[in-house]
Amino acid sequence: MNSVKEEDIERLYKKLDKDAESSGYHLNKNTDFVTDLVKGLIVNERRYGYQVCPCRLATGKKEDDLDIICPCDYRDPDLSEYGTCYCGLYVSQEIIDGKIELGSIPERRLNMKDRNKIKLKNKESFVNKLTLPVWRCKVCGYLCARNEPPEICPICKVKKDRFERFM
Repeated sequence: MNSVKEEDIERLYKKLDKDAESSGYHLNKNTDFVTDLVKGLIVNERRYGYQVCPCRLATGKKEDDLDIICPCDYRDPDLSEYGTCYCGLYVSQEIIDGKIELGSIPERRLNMKDRNKIKLKNKESFVNKLTLPVWRCKVCGYLCARNEPPEICPICKVKKDRFERFM
């Protein structure tokens, strides 16, 4: 695999920073650390075809990895509880202001077997009485009732494959 070019790193770094700030998030201020994560995202995009978190093991099957495509489904709860996402790419304002220290956080992601059990249980226990399906962005929680999910989430800007049928 070819090495990652500096201009590719800089371009993605700027995009991630702009997207984060426009959505009320912040990138970690340790630029060397973030640069390494950005390199990992680029390598994973080349390897798998999508920007899976470089801090987690990917299967290479997009449908199984949707929850760990950056920004992952766990970013918001991790930021709320610990002030940072699992890999440390995104941090809260409290981290930026030095009110809390950056530390390690526990993994929220369930193993594949347990994730499949939960999906099956949720599908079996829900009765849909709406005329339109409700779609939920698995990254930010945005909900919309329409036949198909939006191409891009209006809140966090992830693509349509990051939506799940909610109702």
